[in-house]
Amino acid sequence: MKIVSWNVNGIRAAQKKGFLDWLAKESPDVVCVQETKALPSQLDSELLNPQGYHAFFNSAERKGYSGVATFTKKKPISVKTGFGVNRFDIEGRVLVTEYPEFTVLNIYFPNGKKDDIRLQYKLDFYEETLRFVEKLKADGKRVIVSGDYNTAHKPVDLARPKENEDVSGFLPIERAWIDKWIKHGQVDVFRQFCPLPDQYTWWDMKTGARERNVGWRIDYHFVTKDLLADVKDVGILNQVTGSDHCPVSLELKI
Repeated sequence: MKIVSWNVNGIRAAQKKGFLDWLAKESPDVVCVQETKALPSQLDSELLNPQGYHAFFNSAERKGYSGVATFTKKKPISVKTGFGVNRFDIEGRVLVTEYPEFTVLNIYFPNGKKDDIRLQYKLDFYEETLRFVEKLKADGKRVIVSGDYNTAHKPVDLARPKENEDVSGFLPIERAWIDKWIKHGQVDVFRQFCPLPDQYTWWDMKTGARERNVGWRIDYHFVTKDLLADVKDVGILNQVTGSDHCPVSLELKI
């Protein structure tokens, strides 16, 4: 079973750049899309009902902002939007799809670069994510949390760690939360398979950073430890263009 996560930086723009062709060719079982920047009413039938997929959307109240979508071949047991906390749910950042084998959280984590208020919002969102996942685990669920975490965890996860020590996305307090996340039993499956440097998922398009591979790894699949034995392969699909992020893949022996 193949799960792909991709921040498309606008799903309507991604459609014009060949998103549906990529979807048909790649044919993953589940696709977690972040930063859709659209309401379902703004999408055409091809995006609302891609051939072979069930499609679910969670959009922000603010137009043209945030939003997530999950496309899945197998119909989920249940689909939920948000954490049930209004200050987070109004931004349309969470979709939860439950399957017999596991539960997938498709999350677009906040960016904290704007100011201290947004940084604290991001940190609060992180803590709510941890609480939500801990409850799922307590209910006996195996959990996958896929998406744009908006933080590079270790120096190996960005091309220029020294220059970005004081930049949100690589602040000690953000990185410390990922340490905490891991201590609570979440596994960064890409790093389980690939310890190599120069593996990035986001590049600043304004500076042509992708061509020089001056990037950040901020898109992840984290799984609970009880799923680790079922992981077959992971990948960063950096040959796929159309966004400032590239897709990341996870294959499970399910």
